[in-house]
Parts: sequence; structure tokens; C-alpha cells
Amino acid sequence: MTLKWCLPSLSLHQLTRTPMAAKCEGLGLGGVLSDGNSGAFPSFLPKEVGKIKDPFARTMASKIERLPMTLSETRIMSSCVKPVIRKKNPVVLLHCFDSSCLEWSYAFPLLEEAGLETWAVDVLGWGFSDLDSLPPCNVQTKRSHLYQFWKTYIKRPMVLVGPSLGAAVAVDFAVNHPEAVEKLVLINACVYSKCTGHPTKLPKVVAYAGVSLLKSIPLRLVANKLIFNGLSLARNLDWTNVGRLHCLLPWWEDATVNFMNSGGYNVISQIKQVKHRALVIAGEDDRIICYKDAVRLHCELPNAIMRIITDSGHLPHVDNPASVSKLITDFVLHDSC
Repeated sequence: MTLKWCLPSLSLHQLTRTPMAAKCEGLGLGGVLSDGNSGAFPSFLPKEVGKIKDPFARTMASKIERLPMTLSETRIMSSCVKPVIRKKNPVVLLHCFDSSCLEWSYAFPLLEEAGLETWAVDVLGWGFSDLDSLPPCNVQTKRSHLYQFWKTYIKRPMVLVGPSLGAAVAVDFAVNHPEAVEKLVLINACVYSKCTGHPTKLPKVVAYAGVSLLKSIPLRLVANKLIFNGLSLARNLDWTNVGRLHCLLPWWEDATVNFMNSGGYNVISQIKQVKHRALVIAGEDDRIICYKDAVRLHCELPNAIMRIITDSGHLPHVDNPASVSKLITDFVLHDSC
């Protein structure tokens, strides 16, 4: 598949072959974001944020805010990156399992440059929210949190973007709150997993040992080699610091164990219930989600189109942010891509 571009200084070949940060710089955003190295970070972020070298991740981190909202009569501070403009079609970016809004560090500024109202929202139990008064972190509460956030701050039907497990979050939300969603964008969607969706009870020592392993640097380094396409050792180390930053918050272990014991997401039966227009994006070199699952999702969604991102792994919005941003922008504004 060939994608056509109207971008000034980079050819498609350069966009897909250039190192990740350089792709954004080549679009004229390097000067805008380079001052992230010296910008102040929110005080609620773990101090280890200072170890991150990537200028785009640093800039994204400096923009994270906590907004007050009520969840089941409990007041919490929910973390996100807010848009700089308000438009008719708000775009809300979710993230993968056990990740944060920092995942969108490269694509977020490109979507803003395209004139889209763009929110990057941390899913309850992950990211950088204040959860000292820890609510349940099961599927139902995650859904309720996103709905209350939408009802409080966004207030209009949104284009909901979900990568990997975030796609399951998006499908579940769209089926339960169709009035809040205009369109869906599902990226390397993890929607056919074998999770039961029913509570399980792992022995406490086993659950917390597994969670401790999940945030370990060696495991994250290995996972990044599978997730990203052509990642150098230096960038792998840096993105390990990015990817595990939220794991250093004091509530993270309890929230993650709570989610694991809840049974996780099982949205297989919900896929055919989605009535919204959907864009399915698949990374050509994804080593986590097989291509046939993307094709199956495209076929089972009642109203969907599918596009492939070449030279991209499991997170094309990191491997190939310009391509993903272009697809999302065209889908939002013109319903084509």
C-alpha cells in the first residue's frame, strides 16, 4: 500500500526509515519541542522523569496535568494532556496496557499541528493520576472513569483512539456509551485475548511478584525489543525509563494487582455490537498481535476500514508517528485515509 503525503521536507521513505524523534523534527516540530529538556515537570511525577533524555517525551511530560473529577462519590485527580484548541471533533488518545499518555509523545504534536483538538488521557489504574484513595481498577471502573472524564471535560462525541489493549478499552466504552463516541481508531488491537473477564484470585505473593517483575528494567528492555521496530540500545534504555515511569507511583502495584484479579478485558462478544465508523490500523511488522487478528477485526466490525503502516511494529504511533497522525487526521476530517 502506498500512502501519499503533502508534507514539506520528508519523503515517505525518510518518514519510515528515519529514527523516531527525527521524524517529528523533520516536520518542523523540532524547534517547538526541543526546549522540553529544560522545562519544568509537574511535581507529582516521579523524580526519575529527569533521567529521560528524549526531548519529545520530556515535553509531553511537562504538559501532564491532573484534573479533578468525581468517581463513585470519590474525588480523584485524573491525569491527562489537554488540547491547546477546541474543535468540533475532539480526538481522545488512550494507551496500551500498563502504560501512560507519554506513549503519544511523538504523534500528539503532529495531531495538534494538523488542527485537531487532541486529548491524551491516562486510563484509570495506569498513568499518573492521584490514586492514594485507590478505587477498584476493574473494567467497569475504568469505563466509568473514562465516561466521567468525558462528561466533565470533553462533553461532545469524540474520536476514541486505542492502541493494543487500549483498543479493548475503546470497544468496551463505545458499546456501553455510544452517545459519547463519534468514531473509533483501533491500532494493533488486542481484542481477542483469552482473558476471562471474570474475577480471579491469585495468591497475594504470586500477584505482587508478577507485578514486581512487570516493572523490572530487564523485562522492559526485552519487551521493547519486541514492541518497537529497529530500536537502538540507547533509545531502548531511554524508552524503558519512559515506559516504566508511572510504575514508580506508590499506588501502582495495588492498582495493577487489582486489575489482574478482576479478570481483565474480554470484548470478543462486543465487537459486532459496535455501530460507529472505525479505522483499523495494523503495523506491518507487529510481533505481538498477528495480522490475521487485524483482518478478523476489520471483518467483524460492521462499519470499518483498514490500513497498514509499513516498517512499523506494535506501536506504530511511536515507530511511525507521521504515518499514524496522517491516517487519524484524514479519518477525523474527511472520513477517508
